[in-house]
Amino acid sequence: MRVRKSGLPPVVDENTEILILGTLPSETSLAIGQYYANPSNDFWILVGAALSQTFEGWLYEAKMEVLKGSRIGLWDAYCSCVRPGSMDKDISEKEPNDFSILKKLAPNIGLICFNGQGAAEAKKSLVLLGYQTRLLPSSSGANRKDQEGRLICWKAALGSDQRSGGRRS
Repeated sequence: MRVRKSGLPPVVDENTEILILGTLPSETSLAIGQYYANPSNDFWILVGAALSQTFEGWLYEAKMEVLKGSRIGLWDAYCSCVRPGSMDKDISEKEPNDFSILKKLAPNIGLICFNGQGAAEAKKSLVLLGYQTRLLPSSSGANRKDQEGRLICWKAALGSDQRSGGRRS
């Protein structure tokens, strides 16, 4: 049976400067309405390392406040798709999100980071809208073979020098 799944709304505001774009939340995340809720996903480990935080044991709302305070937002490449389970490789019948709304919702976004190759399929439409983009290694637990390399990439993309508050002149 092919079930169409719909994603979560964007987590952005007028202060967002970096947007992390995934593909579509996992079954676990969709069931509870929280981005990166699946404990087998390393998203919060990678973001925590980049922000010098440890999110272990934190409530979702507290994690989101840290992201908001760091001017980082979350969303996905697809508003809906057909996907049995949670694996990106199984995604079909993709319906992309309308990224043009970001100009109004989050006018200060300067960088969009793709959480893996699947999300990077949205690159062309985002570049056409004038966004700078960067591909990050996927936070999926299936992608742990080079954990140190992932940490370096995520720290480089999300570090304070990437946001206006910490940009070097």
